[in-house]
Amino acid sequence: MSQDAEIIGKAPAKLEKTAETFIKVRKRIAEVIFGQDDVVEQTLVTLMAGGHGLLIGVPGLAKTKLVETLSIVLGLDTSRIQFTPDLMPTDITGSEVMEESASGSRGFRFIRGPVFTQLLMADEINRASPRTQSALLQAMQEKHVTVAGARHDLPPLFHVLATQNPLEQEGTYPLPEAQLDRFLLQIDVGYPDLESERRMLTATTIGDEKKASKVCGPDDLAEAQALVRRMPVGETVMDSILRLVRAARPDSGHDATRGQVAWGPGPRAGQAFMLAVRARALMDGRLAPSSDDIAALAGPVLRHRMALNFAARAEGVTTAGVIEKLCKTLL
Repeated sequence: MSQDAEIIGKAPAKLEKTAETFIKVRKRIAEVIFGQDDVVEQTLVTLMAGGHGLLIGVPGLAKTKLVETLSIVLGLDTSRIQFTPDLMPTDITGSEVMEESASGSRGFRFIRGPVFTQLLMADEINRASPRTQSALLQAMQEKHVTVAGARHDLPPLFHVLATQNPLEQEGTYPLPEAQLDRFLLQIDVGYPDLESERRMLTATTIGDEKKASKVCGPDDLAEAQALVRRMPVGETVMDSILRLVRAARPDSGHDATRGQVAWGPGPRAGQAFMLAVRARALMDGRLAPSSDDIAALAGPVLRHRMALNFAARAEGVTTAGVIEKLCKTLL
């Protein structure tokens, strides 16, 4: 029996075990992060799919705390980079330093930067200069960095969760489209509902605040990622993904996008869909994804991979509205 056949044969039992593990993960996170169930789900989908996530929301919505909680609950090594205008590429990747041995000989030694970790938190990523952002771009896509002509591989598990505040535009540099496309999902973090905010106020200001604790480890996440890549996807679901991605492009001629889209999602959007819908199905304990998974993840997958033209924006059209119309007509 081949290795793949053996893995597929054991898949239902592994899937059930993984689903139970991540149900516990979600419950443990919910004890610390209140009223952000969709955000937690999308962030876990990003990690289970082996991708990177961009969390966008106003200050004070626990974006930073969510990343810190995830690192504890999942048992991942983590680093944090506070992005500022004066941050240099070597502050991310690391640099070579000259050292002198006891015998008097000199040589260069590479000192690793914070990018060499399993979960990297890039806080306020759009405050760094384009030059510094590009240093992270190679790491996100190729999972290695090049310093002084030498290649340095990142850990097998390497994920970037970046945060960005939409309102503070002073001293910011918009992320280039090439880097936005490297994020599997754009996760919009909104305000919690009334009851969740009430529970949050009580839990964080009366007595000792509850702390996160470990539920699983890196091996569990790696196994989940392996299952995601081996999970079957039906032809109907694949066709729906292709129709949705292609309809979001300016040359598609679709009624929802005709004359409104300046640029749209490339093939990487389809790849992101294929991985994300599988991860969402796995987290729910299902053997295969459905069109409901596509509808739930259409916004996070597409909204940072397309832009409206000036005429559409002047008429009050939004990217979210265009994506919603596409889902209603195509799914």
